[in-house]
Amino acid sequence: MTEPARGGDDTIDAELIARWRAGDQRAATLLVERHGPSLARFATSLGERDAAEELVQDTFVRAFGAIASFRADSSLRTWLFTILRRLCLDRRRAERRRRVVGDVQERHAATEFDALDELVATETQARVRRALERLTPTQREVFVLRVSEGLSYREIADVADTTEGAARVHYHNAVRTIKEFLDA
Repeated sequence: MTEPARGGDDTIDAELIARWRAGDQRAATLLVERHGPSLARFATSLGERDAAEELVQDTFVRAFGAIASFRADSSLRTWLFTILRRLCLDRRRAERRRRVVGDVQERHAATEFDALDELVATETQARVRRALERLTPTQREVFVLRVSEGLSYREIADVADTTEGAARVHYHNAVRTIKEFLDA
């Protein structure tokens, strides 16, 4: 049996789900390969850099455990983003309860050959990160889902548990805020 092409086509996901339900373990692997990278980027954008891989894995464990309840009211991709978002929220609540102090991230040392490139990249990343930090949590989620993951406003509304119109407004406000910060 040939492997389906990569892409956002819901029919490919439906085919893979059917194959997995029929016992084809490779189909589950293909679903992880198709959606894992975008889920990891989303988890990272939500501030879960160190736990992104674990959250993606937990997302697929939950999804595969509940695949029988997946009604395809939304795309599989949207459903996976929703599961990941909820896992992130649960993780934050648990951390607040335990009052865990935030992690300190260490940057690797730049060599003499790439020191300037590293400096420019670091400064650029810091500016963009500061611009994103100015957004509300909802604006940040909507912005990342739209720009980084290419979700439609309808899909974003499903993931962020809001309306399509509100997703559009949050995105517009996020873009305006980022532009104002970067132009300053």
